[in-house]
Amino acid sequence: MKQKKSSSLSRVLGYAGGYKRLTILGCALSALSAVLGLIPYVCVWLAAGNVLADWPGLDGAGDMSRFGWTAVWTAIGSIALYFAALMSTHIAAFRTARSIRRTAMAHALRLPLGFFVNNQSGRLRKLVDDNAGLTEDLLAHKLPDLAATAVTPIAAVVMLFLFDWRMGLLCLLTMALALLSMCMMMGGKNAGFFHRYQKEIERMSGEAVEYVRGIPVVKMFQQTVYSFKAFYKAIQDYSDLASRYAMSCRTGQTCFLTAINGAFALLIPAALLLASGGDVRTVLADFIFYALFAPACGQMINRIMYMSEAVMEADEAMGRLDEILGQQPMREPEAPRQPRGSAVAFDHVTFTYPGSSRPALDDVSFTVRPGQTVALVGPSGGGKTTAASLIPRFWDVTSGAVQVGGVDVRDMDSGSLMEQVAFVFQDTRLFKQSLLDNIRAARPDASREEVLAAARAAQCDDILEKLPDGLDTVVGSRGVYLSGGETQRVALARAILKDAPIVVLDEATAFADPENEHRIQKAFEALTRNKTVFMIAHRLSTVQNADSIIVLSEGRIAEQGTHSALLREKGVYAAMWADYQRSAQWKMGKEASV
Repeated sequence: MKQKKSSSLSRVLGYAGGYKRLTILGCALSALSAVLGLIPYVCVWLAAGNVLADWPGLDGAGDMSRFGWTAVWTAIGSIALYFAALMSTHIAAFRTARSIRRTAMAHALRLPLGFFVNNQSGRLRKLVDDNAGLTEDLLAHKLPDLAATAVTPIAAVVMLFLFDWRMGLLCLLTMALALLSMCMMMGGKNAGFFHRYQKEIERMSGEAVEYVRGIPVVKMFQQTVYSFKAFYKAIQDYSDLASRYAMSCRTGQTCFLTAINGAFALLIPAALLLASGGDVRTVLADFIFYALFAPACGQMINRIMYMSEAVMEADEAMGRLDEILGQQPMREPEAPRQPRGSAVAFDHVTFTYPGSSRPALDDVSFTVRPGQTVALVGPSGGGKTTAASLIPRFWDVTSGAVQVGGVDVRDMDSGSLMEQVAFVFQDTRLFKQSLLDNIRAARPDASREEVLAAARAAQCDDILEKLPDGLDTVVGSRGVYLSGGETQRVALARAILKDAPIVVLDEATAFADPENEHRIQKAFEALTRNKTVFMIAHRLSTVQNADSIIVLSEGRIAEQGTHSALLREKGVYAAMWADYQRSAQWKMGKEASV
């Protein structure tokens, strides 16, 4: 366990770069501040000893003044050094957290696009931003306190036995009991609590988002939170975990607080016993010192506890960041090759998703010539979207090869490959920016006139007319909202503006009403003219005119041919077409009144 924590701490410091020296300086200043902070206690002991030695006279008043000013200036020096230490460690902590965020994002940008399909943007933001933030507290506060805590016990033990070893031993006993109590709380079955706690928080947050999204359904059907069993169970599991941990810490926490605050209970009887058989004034001076110094020792133990918690947080943060940093980046070729044309070929392609035992595609081969439109159809889970996603390297094939323009996509530069392909997905996302910026994202150097032409080609004229500022209208949470069909047309405008030779349409009309679907179909004509097109669709009416239809079932090609040819074969496609026709002709009705 110690090795793991040390490894996490060293990894965090590894991101500090040149600011690591500033972190070390801050720790050194904190340690020096802690040592200076002990001197006022010695001054109190010396002053008390002088006063009691001269009592009832005040012949030692001059020495008292000297001890008092020494205590004041060393206390001020201790505060100043601690302030300088925190300034140093804070600057280093902020720069280190920034370095962690930059490293994580730079690594994420080199990951295959499939990683982002399987990981929600909100979760990735939490992984990078929140966990980098967890390291700030460790470096800014807990690490300098760790340095002070490492130095203070040595000085404290020396001071505890310097004046009266018997009272010092009693104070040391309370410190040992406090440390033992802390180990009881943080060790054993509670050792992995923080990891489980973070997992439950993440789970509850995810279920809360789903619940908020489903509030309209809850209200419509007069349901309560109990109808969302996953959310309710997440809350209960979190509550049970926190309650069990709190109850398991009752004994340890009680002993801990009693030990760090209970030195008086031992010092008073000890002082009375020592005074009865010795120099009362010396014993009283020692008692005053230990009565003041014991709480400082308790504060030191508190720092150790909070420091241990911060190290566990950093350990957890680095472990979660490894979910991104541990992913293998997309391999870039050492000698990139340029495609020759826009033909696409699947050559005995087999692909299995990470963690799955069953291939999503199994020995799939077909060729699409430049300018052809190919439709991928079949039952859900048949491999349609998987096949299309292998073209732009959302994933790399397990075996076989996907070729664009006669070149294996793995031998092409990723930027060059992306220039060859335009996408329109069923779940389109718009940025919280103007419509102009949303469309221009496909080609940032495009002029306003080119963006407007692409929008018109995508049948967005009615959208521009109704928006208050036309192309300059902000969409999203800070502006207006568009319907699903309107959002799809904006996505089509992006693809038209990009003007890539290969177009992938994945259920692009899934959320469109009849009017929007008609407009989208007209936009398809502008987008797909003279392009190599991959069309994934459940609405078979949209693929009738495709040059070739590939039927994928359970990861294999079941049939391939034109619409009319496949109907004549009376196979899988013919059965799908018959089902589609029946569903299209089905209408809701009501029984005639009698």
